[in-house]
Amino acid sequence: MTEVDVRIQILNTFLTTPHGKLDTLAPLHSDAISRDPLFYGHLAVWYSNRGEVRDHKVLFAAHLLTSDFVEHRAAGWVLIQKLPPHMLAAALDHTKRVIGKTPRSFKSAVANYLRGLEMQPARFERAVMRSKQDLKHLYASLRIAPGAYAQQVLFDERPPEGSPLLALKHLAQAADPAEQARLIVAQRIPYTTAVGAVKALTPSVLAALIDVMTPQEVINHLKALRKRGAFDNPELKALIDAKLKAAEGDSRVSTLKATQAMRHVELDAETTAVLTEATDRRVASMARIDRPTALFVDKSSSMTQAIEVAQEVAALVSAICADFQVLAFDSESFAVKANGATRSAWEQAFRMVKANGATSIGAPLAKLARERHYVEQVIVITDMGENTAPRFSDAYAEYVRRVGVRPNVTLVAVGGRDQSFLNSLHAQGVPLTLWEFKGDYYSLPNLLPLLALPSRAELVEQVMGVPLPKRAA
Repeated sequence: MTEVDVRIQILNTFLTTPHGKLDTLAPLHSDAISRDPLFYGHLAVWYSNRGEVRDHKVLFAAHLLTSDFVEHRAAGWVLIQKLPPHMLAAALDHTKRVIGKTPRSFKSAVANYLRGLEMQPARFERAVMRSKQDLKHLYASLRIAPGAYAQQVLFDERPPEGSPLLALKHLAQAADPAEQARLIVAQRIPYTTAVGAVKALTPSVLAALIDVMTPQEVINHLKALRKRGAFDNPELKALIDAKLKAAEGDSRVSTLKATQAMRHVELDAETTAVLTEATDRRVASMARIDRPTALFVDKSSSMTQAIEVAQEVAALVSAICADFQVLAFDSESFAVKANGATRSAWEQAFRMVKANGATSIGAPLAKLARERHYVEQVIVITDMGENTAPRFSDAYAEYVRRVGVRPNVTLVAVGGRDQSFLNSLHAQGVPLTLWEFKGDYYSLPNLLPLLALPSRAELVEQVMGVPLPKRAA
Protein backbone atom coordinates (compact mmCIF):
# COMPACT_ATOMS: atom_id res chain seq x y z
CA MET A 1 0.00 0.00 0.00
CA THR A 2 1.39 3.41 -0.97
CA GLU A 3 1.75 6.41 1.32
CA VAL A 4 -1.08 8.13 -0.56
CA ASP A 5 -3.33 5.08 -0.07
CA VAL A 6 -2.76 5.18 3.69
CA ARG A 7 -3.60 8.88 3.77
CA ILE A 8 -6.75 8.32 1.72
CA GLN A 9 -7.86 5.66 4.21
CA ILE A 10 -7.28 8.03 7.11
CA LEU A 11 -9.04 10.88 5.34
CA ASN A 12 -12.07 8.76 4.45
CA THR A 13 -12.39 7.64 8.06
CA PHE A 14 -12.47 11.19 9.41
CA LEU A 15 -14.88 12.41 6.78
CA THR A 16 -17.48 9.82 7.64
CA THR A 17 -17.44 9.29 11.39
CA PRO A 18 -20.54 10.38 13.35
CA HIS A 19 -20.21 12.51 16.46
CA GLY A 20 -21.52 12.13 19.97
CA LYS A 21 -19.07 9.94 21.89
CA LEU A 22 -15.46 11.01 22.20
CA ASP A 23 -14.34 7.68 23.66
CA THR A 24 -15.51 5.74 20.60
CA LEU A 25 -13.77 8.14 18.22
CA ALA A 26 -10.45 8.17 20.10
CA PRO A 27 -9.05 4.96 18.51
CA LEU A 28 -9.38 6.57 15.06
CA HIS A 29 -7.18 9.46 16.15
CA SER A 30 -4.68 7.21 17.92
CA ASP A 31 -4.40 4.98 14.86
CA ALA A 32 -4.09 7.87 12.41
CA ILE A 33 -1.42 9.71 14.39
CA SER A 34 0.64 6.53 14.73
CA ARG A 35 0.31 5.52 11.06
CA ASP A 36 1.10 8.89 9.52
CA PRO A 37 1.92 11.64 12.03
CA LEU A 38 2.85 14.10 9.28
CA PHE A 39 -0.52 13.77 7.53
CA TYR A 40 -2.40 13.76 10.85
CA GLY A 41 -1.03 17.20 11.75
CA HIS A 42 -2.05 18.73 8.43
CA LEU A 43 -5.45 16.99 8.56
CA ALA A 44 -6.09 18.46 12.02
CA VAL A 45 -5.54 22.00 10.77
CA TRP A 46 -7.54 21.38 7.56
CA TYR A 47 -10.42 19.90 9.56
CA SER A 48 -10.39 22.80 11.99
CA ASN A 49 -11.26 25.07 9.06
CA ARG A 50 -13.41 22.75 6.92
CA GLY A 51 -14.85 19.97 9.09
CA GLU A 52 -18.42 19.87 10.37
CA VAL A 53 -18.17 17.48 13.34
CA ARG A 54 -17.13 19.39 16.47
CA ASP A 55 -16.07 16.31 18.41
CA HIS A 56 -13.28 15.69 15.89
CA LYS A 57 -12.05 19.24 16.43
CA VAL A 58 -11.87 18.53 20.17
CA LEU A 59 -9.99 15.28 19.61
CA PHE A 60 -7.54 16.73 17.10
CA ALA A 61 -6.54 19.41 19.62
CA ALA A 62 -6.25 16.88 22.45
CA HIS A 63 -4.17 14.36 20.48
CA LEU A 64 -1.90 17.01 18.98
CA LEU A 65 -1.13 18.51 22.39
CA THR A 66 -0.28 15.08 23.84
CA SER A 67 1.82 14.02 20.84
CA ASP A 68 5.52 13.16 21.03
CA PHE A 69 6.23 15.57 18.16
CA VAL A 70 6.97 19.17 19.01
CA GLU A 71 5.39 20.32 15.73
CA HIS A 72 2.12 18.66 16.77
CA ARG A 73 2.17 20.26 20.19
CA ALA A 74 2.78 23.70 18.67
CA ALA A 75 -0.13 23.26 16.23
CA GLY A 76 -2.39 21.93 18.98
CA TRP A 77 -1.46 24.88 21.19
CA VAL A 78 -2.77 27.23 18.46
CA LEU A 79 -5.91 25.19 17.72
CA ILE A 80 -6.84 25.12 21.42
CA GLN A 81 -7.14 28.91 21.41
CA LYS A 82 -10.03 28.69 18.90
CA LEU A 83 -12.27 26.39 20.94
CA PRO A 84 -15.16 27.60 23.10
CA PRO A 85 -14.82 26.77 26.84
CA HIS A 86 -17.09 23.71 26.79
CA MET A 87 -15.08 22.10 23.97
CA LEU A 88 -11.79 22.96 25.68
CA ALA A 89 -13.05 21.32 28.88
CA ALA A 90 -14.00 18.23 26.88
CA ALA A 91 -10.49 18.09 25.39
CA LEU A 92 -8.97 18.30 28.88
CA ASP A 93 -11.16 15.47 30.19
CA HIS A 94 -10.24 13.35 27.17
CA THR A 95 -6.51 13.73 27.80
CA LYS A 96 -6.98 12.63 31.40
CA ARG A 97 -9.45 9.77 31.01
CA VAL A 98 -8.62 8.30 27.59
CA ILE A 99 -5.14 9.37 26.50
CA GLY A 100 -3.85 9.09 30.05
CA LYS A 101 -1.63 12.15 30.19
CA THR A 102 -1.97 15.92 30.29
CA PRO A 103 1.47 17.39 29.55
CA ARG A 104 2.73 20.83 30.47
CA SER A 105 2.10 22.03 26.92
CA PHE A 106 -1.62 21.45 27.44
CA LYS A 107 -1.61 23.40 30.70
CA SER A 108 0.36 26.18 28.99
CA ALA A 109 -2.18 26.36 26.15
CA VAL A 110 -5.12 26.51 28.57
CA ALA A 111 -3.40 29.06 30.79
CA ASN A 112 -2.81 31.29 27.76
CA TYR A 113 -6.45 30.81 26.73
CA LEU A 114 -7.75 31.79 30.18
CA ARG A 115 -5.40 34.76 30.54
CA GLY A 116 -6.59 35.99 27.15
CA LEU A 117 -10.18 35.80 28.37
CA GLU A 118 -9.34 37.57 31.62
CA MET A 119 -7.81 40.48 29.70
CA GLN A 120 -11.17 41.09 28.01
CA PRO A 121 -13.67 41.52 30.87
CA ALA A 122 -16.77 41.70 28.67
CA ARG A 123 -15.80 38.55 26.76
CA PHE A 124 -14.88 36.78 30.00
CA GLU A 125 -18.25 37.52 31.58
CA ARG A 126 -20.12 36.31 28.51
CA ALA A 127 -18.12 33.10 28.65
CA VAL A 128 -19.08 32.75 32.31
CA MET A 129 -22.77 33.17 31.45
CA ARG A 130 -22.59 30.37 28.90
CA SER A 131 -19.98 28.04 30.40
CA LYS A 132 -19.51 28.82 34.09
CA GLN A 133 -18.88 25.25 35.26
CA ASP A 134 -16.55 24.48 32.35
CA LEU A 135 -14.40 27.50 33.16
CA LYS A 136 -14.23 26.56 36.83
CA HIS A 137 -13.25 23.05 35.77
CA LEU A 138 -10.37 24.34 33.65
CA TYR A 139 -8.93 26.49 36.44
CA ALA A 140 -9.35 23.84 39.14
CA SER A 141 -8.28 20.72 37.21
CA LEU A 142 -5.06 22.26 35.91
CA ARG A 143 -4.42 24.26 39.12
CA ILE A 144 -4.26 27.53 37.29
CA ALA A 145 -4.59 30.42 39.71
CA PRO A 146 -7.33 32.76 38.54
CA GLY A 147 -6.48 36.41 38.09
CA ALA A 148 -8.04 38.96 40.40
CA TYR A 149 -10.89 39.67 37.99
CA ALA A 150 -11.63 35.97 37.37
CA GLN A 151 -11.57 35.32 41.11
CA GLN A 152 -14.05 38.10 41.73
CA VAL A 153 -16.44 37.23 38.92
CA LEU A 154 -16.21 33.45 38.63
CA PHE A 155 -15.41 32.18 42.12
CA ASP A 156 -16.54 34.95 44.49
CA GLU A 157 -19.57 35.69 42.30
CA ARG A 158 -19.23 39.44 42.84
CA PRO A 159 -19.59 40.90 39.33
CA PRO A 160 -18.79 44.61 39.07
CA GLU A 161 -21.36 47.30 38.48
CA GLY A 162 -22.55 47.44 34.86
CA SER A 163 -21.48 43.90 34.02
CA PRO A 164 -23.71 41.35 32.21
CA LEU A 165 -23.54 39.00 35.20
CA LEU A 166 -24.88 41.66 37.54
CA ALA A 167 -27.54 42.47 34.95
CA LEU A 168 -28.53 38.80 35.03
CA LYS A 169 -29.19 39.08 38.76
CA HIS A 170 -31.26 42.20 38.16
CA LEU A 171 -33.11 40.38 35.38
CA ALA A 172 -34.16 37.65 37.79
CA GLN A 173 -35.51 40.29 40.19
CA ALA A 174 -37.22 42.53 37.61
CA ALA A 175 -41.01 42.28 37.22
CA ASP A 176 -41.58 44.82 34.43
CA PRO A 177 -41.32 43.21 30.95
CA ALA A 178 -39.95 46.44 29.47
CA GLU A 179 -37.13 46.48 32.03
CA GLN A 180 -36.44 42.78 31.42
CA ALA A 181 -36.21 43.41 27.67
CA ARG A 182 -33.92 46.40 28.21
CA LEU A 183 -31.51 44.36 30.36
CA ILE A 184 -31.41 41.49 27.85
CA VAL A 185 -30.61 43.73 24.89
CA ALA A 186 -28.25 46.09 26.73
CA GLN A 187 -26.13 43.26 28.12
CA ARG A 188 -26.70 40.71 25.32
CA ILE A 189 -27.82 38.03 27.77
CA PRO A 190 -27.99 34.69 25.93
CA TYR A 191 -31.33 32.97 25.38
CA THR A 192 -30.53 29.83 27.38
CA THR A 193 -29.36 31.95 30.33
CA ALA A 194 -32.20 34.47 30.24
CA VAL A 195 -35.07 31.96 30.04
CA GLY A 196 -33.98 30.54 33.38
CA ALA A 197 -34.11 33.97 35.01
CA VAL A 198 -37.39 35.26 33.57
CA LYS A 199 -40.63 33.81 34.92
CA ALA A 200 -42.90 34.88 32.04
CA LEU A 201 -41.81 35.37 28.43
CA THR A 202 -43.93 38.25 27.15
CA PRO A 203 -43.74 39.39 23.50
CA SER A 204 -41.37 42.23 24.41
CA VAL A 205 -39.05 39.83 26.26
CA LEU A 206 -39.18 37.33 23.38
CA ALA A 207 -38.33 40.11 20.93
CA ALA A 208 -35.29 41.01 23.04
CA LEU A 209 -34.18 37.39 23.24
CA ILE A 210 -34.47 36.87 19.49
CA ASP A 211 -32.54 40.10 18.93
CA VAL A 212 -29.51 38.84 20.87
CA MET A 213 -29.60 35.28 19.50
CA THR A 214 -27.21 34.19 16.77
CA PRO A 215 -28.69 32.55 13.66
CA GLN A 216 -27.51 29.16 14.94
CA GLU A 217 -29.18 29.73 18.31
CA VAL A 218 -32.45 30.60 16.57
CA ILE A 219 -32.23 27.36 14.56
CA ASN A 220 -31.43 25.36 17.70
CA HIS A 221 -34.42 26.81 19.58
CA LEU A 222 -37.09 26.93 16.86
CA LYS A 223 -39.16 24.36 18.69
CA ALA A 224 -39.03 26.31 21.97
CA LEU A 225 -39.86 29.57 20.19
CA ARG A 226 -42.88 27.98 18.55
CA LYS A 227 -44.00 26.53 21.88
CA ARG A 228 -43.76 29.99 23.46
CA GLY A 229 -45.95 31.51 20.75
CA ALA A 230 -43.30 33.47 18.86
CA PHE A 231 -44.62 32.34 15.47
CA ASP A 232 -48.13 33.54 16.30
CA ASN A 233 -46.92 37.12 16.59
CA PRO A 234 -46.21 38.72 13.16
CA GLU A 235 -43.48 40.99 14.52
CA LEU A 236 -41.69 38.16 16.33
CA LYS A 237 -42.00 35.90 13.31
CA ALA A 238 -40.43 38.59 11.13
CA LEU A 239 -37.50 38.80 13.56
CA ILE A 240 -37.05 35.03 13.43
CA ASP A 241 -37.13 34.95 9.63
CA ALA A 242 -34.53 37.74 9.50
CA LYS A 243 -32.21 35.74 11.76
CA LEU A 244 -32.68 32.62 9.64
CA LYS A 245 -31.83 34.55 6.49
CA ALA A 246 -28.67 35.81 8.18
CA ALA A 247 -27.60 32.15 8.54
CA GLU A 248 -26.68 32.20 4.83
CA GLY A 249 -23.46 34.08 5.48
CA ASP A 250 -22.66 32.84 8.98
CA SER A 251 -19.81 30.32 8.90
CA ARG A 252 -20.67 29.20 12.45
CA VAL A 253 -23.98 27.70 11.31
CA SER A 254 -23.97 23.91 11.08
CA THR A 255 -25.02 23.10 7.52
CA LEU A 256 -27.57 20.42 8.31
CA LYS A 257 -28.90 21.63 11.66
CA ALA A 258 -31.40 23.71 9.73
CA THR A 259 -32.75 20.71 7.85
CA GLN A 260 -32.92 18.66 11.02
CA ALA A 261 -34.82 21.50 12.69
CA MET A 262 -37.36 21.34 9.89
CA ARG A 263 -37.82 17.64 10.57
CA HIS A 264 -38.88 18.26 14.15
CA VAL A 265 -40.66 21.63 14.06
CA GLU A 266 -43.83 22.41 12.16
CA LEU A 267 -43.08 25.63 10.29
CA ASP A 268 -45.17 27.69 7.90
CA ALA A 269 -44.29 27.74 4.19
CA GLU A 270 -42.64 31.17 4.37
CA THR A 271 -40.28 30.32 7.22
CA THR A 272 -39.51 26.92 5.68
CA ALA A 273 -38.56 28.65 2.43
CA VAL A 274 -36.24 31.09 4.26
CA LEU A 275 -34.58 28.25 6.18
CA THR A 276 -34.21 26.12 3.05
CA GLU A 277 -32.62 28.96 1.08
CA ALA A 278 -30.20 29.68 3.92
CA THR A 279 -29.16 26.02 3.99
CA ASP A 280 -28.75 25.85 0.22
CA ARG A 281 -26.53 28.94 0.23
CA ARG A 282 -24.41 27.52 3.06
CA VAL A 283 -23.97 24.31 1.08
CA ALA A 284 -23.09 26.22 -2.08
CA SER A 285 -20.34 28.05 -0.22
CA MET A 286 -18.65 24.80 0.84
CA ALA A 287 -17.58 23.36 -2.50
CA ARG A 288 -18.33 22.99 -6.20
CA ILE A 289 -18.65 19.58 -7.90
CA ASP A 290 -17.63 19.79 -11.55
CA ARG A 291 -17.58 16.07 -12.33
CA PRO A 292 -20.71 14.36 -13.74
CA THR A 293 -22.18 12.56 -10.72
CA ALA A 294 -24.88 9.93 -10.16
CA LEU A 295 -26.57 8.94 -6.91
CA PHE A 296 -27.94 5.37 -6.61
CA VAL A 297 -30.49 4.80 -3.84
CA ASP A 298 -31.32 1.34 -2.50
CA LYS A 299 -35.12 1.12 -2.09
CA SER A 300 -35.28 -2.62 -1.47
CA SER A 301 -36.99 -4.05 1.61
CA SER A 302 -35.90 -2.49 4.94
CA MET A 303 -34.09 0.39 3.21
CA THR A 304 -36.36 3.19 4.49
CA GLN A 305 -33.42 4.94 6.14
CA ALA A 306 -31.44 4.80 2.90
CA ILE A 307 -34.25 6.73 1.20
CA GLU A 308 -34.22 9.34 3.98
CA VAL A 309 -30.45 9.73 3.71
CA ALA A 310 -30.75 10.00 -0.07
CA GLN A 311 -33.08 13.00 0.26
CA GLU A 312 -30.43 14.85 2.26
CA VAL A 313 -27.53 13.83 0.00
CA ALA A 314 -29.47 14.71 -3.15
CA ALA A 315 -30.28 18.18 -1.79
CA LEU A 316 -26.63 18.74 -0.82
CA VAL A 317 -25.10 17.55 -4.09
CA SER A 318 -27.68 19.01 -6.49
CA ALA A 319 -27.07 22.49 -5.03
CA ILE A 320 -23.42 22.43 -6.15
CA CYS A 321 -23.34 20.01 -9.10
CA ALA A 322 -24.69 20.91 -12.55
CA ASP A 323 -24.48 17.39 -14.04
CA PHE A 324 -26.26 15.28 -11.44
CA GLN A 325 -28.88 12.56 -11.56
CA VAL A 326 -30.52 10.21 -9.08
CA LEU A 327 -31.64 6.63 -9.68
CA ALA A 328 -33.51 4.46 -7.18
CA PHE A 329 -33.27 0.67 -7.42
CA ASP A 330 -34.56 -2.63 -6.11
CA SER A 331 -34.34 -5.39 -8.74
CA GLU A 332 -34.93 -2.69 -11.37
CA SER A 333 -33.96 0.96 -11.60
CA PHE A 334 -35.70 4.24 -12.36
CA ALA A 335 -34.83 7.94 -12.28
CA VAL A 336 -35.90 10.21 -9.42
CA LYS A 337 -36.28 13.80 -10.58
CA ALA A 338 -36.85 16.92 -8.48
CA ASN A 339 -38.36 20.22 -9.51
CA GLY A 340 -35.40 22.22 -8.25
CA ALA A 341 -32.41 21.69 -6.00
CA THR A 342 -34.01 22.49 -2.63
CA ARG A 343 -34.50 19.99 0.14
CA SER A 344 -38.27 20.38 -0.11
CA ALA A 345 -38.10 19.62 -3.84
CA TRP A 346 -36.21 16.40 -3.16
CA GLU A 347 -38.61 15.45 -0.38
CA GLN A 348 -41.41 15.79 -2.90
CA ALA A 349 -39.47 13.78 -5.48
CA PHE A 350 -38.95 10.91 -3.01
CA ARG A 351 -42.48 11.11 -1.62
CA MET A 352 -43.71 7.96 -3.40
CA VAL A 353 -40.42 6.01 -3.24
CA LYS A 354 -41.03 3.24 -0.72
CA ALA A 355 -38.75 0.46 0.50
CA ASN A 356 -39.73 -2.82 -1.14
CA GLY A 357 -38.37 -5.58 -3.38
CA ALA A 358 -35.10 -7.44 -3.99
CA THR A 359 -31.66 -5.85 -4.40
CA SER A 360 -29.68 -5.38 -7.60
CA ILE A 361 -27.07 -2.74 -6.88
CA GLY A 362 -25.83 -3.10 -10.44
CA ALA A 363 -29.24 -2.24 -11.97
CA PRO A 364 -28.79 1.57 -12.08
CA LEU A 365 -25.24 1.33 -13.43
CA ALA A 366 -26.41 -1.16 -16.07
CA LYS A 367 -29.09 1.35 -17.06
CA LEU A 368 -26.46 4.08 -17.48
CA ALA A 369 -24.30 1.69 -19.52
CA ARG A 370 -27.17 0.89 -21.90
CA GLU A 371 -27.84 4.60 -22.35
CA ARG A 372 -24.09 5.29 -22.58
CA HIS A 373 -24.58 8.04 -20.02
CA TYR A 374 -21.20 9.44 -18.94
CA VAL A 375 -20.47 9.85 -15.22
CA GLU A 376 -17.16 10.19 -13.42
CA GLN A 377 -18.37 9.32 -9.95
CA VAL A 378 -21.17 7.31 -8.38
CA ILE A 379 -22.59 7.54 -4.84
CA VAL A 380 -24.40 4.38 -3.72
CA ILE A 381 -26.57 4.41 -0.58
CA THR A 382 -27.16 0.78 0.39
CA ASP A 383 -26.64 -1.98 2.96
CA MET A 384 -24.74 -3.96 0.28
CA GLY A 385 -27.11 -6.90 0.62
CA GLU A 386 -27.07 -7.66 -3.11
CA ASN A 387 -29.13 -10.73 -4.08
CA THR A 388 -30.23 -10.18 -7.69
CA ALA A 389 -28.49 -9.75 -11.04
CA PRO A 390 -27.08 -7.64 -12.50
CA ARG A 391 -24.43 -7.55 -9.81
CA PHE A 392 -22.64 -4.27 -9.30
CA SER A 393 -19.18 -5.68 -10.10
CA ASP A 394 -20.45 -7.08 -13.41
CA ALA A 395 -22.31 -3.88 -14.25
CA TYR A 396 -19.20 -1.83 -13.46
CA ALA A 397 -17.07 -3.89 -15.87
CA GLU A 398 -19.73 -3.51 -18.59
CA TYR A 399 -19.97 0.25 -17.96
CA VAL A 400 -16.20 0.61 -18.36
CA ARG A 401 -16.33 -1.39 -21.60
CA ARG A 402 -19.22 0.59 -23.12
CA VAL A 403 -18.53 4.13 -21.90
CA GLY A 404 -14.75 4.01 -21.56
CA VAL A 405 -14.45 5.53 -18.08
CA ARG A 406 -13.86 4.07 -14.62
CA PRO A 407 -16.05 6.16 -12.28
CA ASN A 408 -15.06 6.59 -8.65
CA VAL A 409 -17.52 4.88 -6.31
CA THR A 410 -18.50 6.21 -2.89
CA LEU A 411 -20.47 3.66 -0.86
CA VAL A 412 -22.64 5.04 1.94
CA ALA A 413 -23.36 1.96 4.06
CA VAL A 414 -26.74 2.23 5.78
CA GLY A 415 -27.86 -0.59 8.05
CA GLY A 416 -24.77 -2.76 7.64
CA ARG A 417 -21.96 -3.79 5.30
CA ASP A 418 -21.28 -6.94 3.30
CA GLN A 419 -17.63 -7.88 3.08
CA SER A 420 -18.15 -10.21 0.11
CA PHE A 421 -19.65 -7.32 -1.85
CA LEU A 422 -16.65 -5.13 -0.98
CA ASN A 423 -14.25 -7.93 -1.91
CA SER A 424 -15.82 -8.23 -5.37
CA LEU A 425 -15.16 -4.54 -5.99
CA HIS A 426 -11.63 -4.64 -4.62
CA ALA A 427 -10.89 -7.63 -6.88
CA GLN A 428 -11.71 -5.49 -9.91
CA GLY A 429 -9.70 -2.54 -8.67
CA VAL A 430 -12.76 -0.29 -8.44
CA PRO A 431 -11.70 3.11 -7.02
CA LEU A 432 -13.73 2.90 -3.84
CA THR A 433 -14.52 4.97 -0.74
CA LEU A 434 -16.60 3.45 2.05
CA TRP A 435 -18.75 5.45 4.46
CA GLU A 436 -20.57 3.81 7.33
CA PHE A 437 -23.60 5.92 8.14
CA LYS A 438 -24.71 5.48 11.76
CA GLY A 439 -27.54 7.94 12.00
CA ASP A 440 -25.59 11.19 12.15
CA TYR A 441 -27.12 13.49 9.53
CA TYR A 442 -24.86 16.37 10.64
CA SER A 443 -21.83 14.56 9.19
CA LEU A 444 -23.28 14.32 5.67
CA PRO A 445 -21.87 17.69 4.48
CA ASN A 446 -18.43 16.12 4.89
CA LEU A 447 -19.21 14.26 1.67
CA LEU A 448 -18.91 17.45 -0.34
CA PRO A 449 -15.14 18.10 -0.27
CA LEU A 450 -14.64 14.40 -1.02
CA LEU A 451 -16.83 14.67 -4.13
CA ALA A 452 -15.67 18.11 -5.22
CA LEU A 453 -12.11 17.25 -6.24
CA PRO A 454 -11.16 15.15 -9.27
CA SER A 455 -9.58 12.43 -7.10
CA ARG A 456 -9.01 11.35 -3.52
CA ALA A 457 -5.31 11.93 -4.06
CA GLU A 458 -5.96 15.59 -4.88
CA LEU A 459 -7.93 15.97 -1.65
CA VAL A 460 -4.92 14.53 0.18
CA GLU A 461 -2.75 17.10 -1.62
CA GLN A 462 -5.12 19.85 -0.49
CA VAL A 463 -4.85 18.69 3.13
CA MET A 464 -1.05 18.47 2.94
CA GLY A 465 -0.96 21.99 1.50
CA VAL A 466 -2.39 23.46 4.71
CA PRO A 467 0.55 24.66 6.84
CA LEU A 468 0.84 23.72 10.49
CA PRO A 469 0.40 26.83 12.67
CA LYS A 470 3.22 27.80 15.01
CA ARG A 471 3.10 29.48 18.39
CA ALA A 472 4.04 33.11 18.39
CA ALA A 473 7.30 33.84 20.15
